[in-house]
Parts: sequence; structure tokens; C-alpha cells
Amino acid sequence: MRATALMLAALLLPATAFAQSWVPQRVAELQALDKVTARVTTLRVPVDRPESFGSLTITVRACNARPPDEVPDAAAWLEITDSRAPANGAAVFRGWMFANAPGVHMLQHPVYDIRVLECQAR
Repeated sequence: MRATALMLAALLLPATAFAQSWVPQRVAELQALDKVTARVTTLRVPVDRPESFGSLTITVRACNARPPDEVPDAAAWLEITDSRAPANGAAVFRGWMFANAPGVHMLQHPVYDIRVLECQAR
């Protein structure tokens, strides 16, 4: 029993040694692409203030960055609606997007692409 506990502790210690922290920020910098016109726009979206891009309305609910002494990364919780979508009001995207892993959880839309670039204090 004790050997099992020691083995479990040995497995968990490296994971906690590499645990990284997030710092809440107030503004998300997003890259928006209109796939039809190939127009790329950088948007600075404050937390909880909706921003429009084409038929999309993007609301950043949270934006977090890594501390300066860690590997740079950003994560933003986004809610994206499309005015051209069916009238049920459902979001076309709701969830976390990560700057360093844009393909992990992404907006799947036929016309637009949104990507998180960074999170900033202002």
C-alpha cells in the first residue's frame, strides 16, 4: 500500500512542477479573416463588450495570459453569434481559444475565421 502511494506521489510531482499559471487581462487581441474577400483584420476587444466583424458578434468573456517569466500564451473564452444564422439565437461558437494552439478549439464557419493573438491589460 505504501509503495503504491509513493509511486502515485512520484507520478504526480512532475505534473505539479510544470503547472503554469494564468493572469487575467482586460483586452483580447483577435485576428479575424473574411474568407470570401481575404480581408484580415486585427480586433482589440475588451472583456464583456461585444465587437462586430461582418455578420459576427464577438463577445470576450475572459482573457488570460501567461506571466512574463513563462512561455507566452493566451487563452480567451469567446461567445460568437452570427446575425445570418437561424433565429434561435444560439451561438456559433462558445468556448476557449488558445493562441498557441488555434486548431484545438476553433470557430467552424463557412465565411469567417477568428483567432486569438494575445491578451493584454489595456
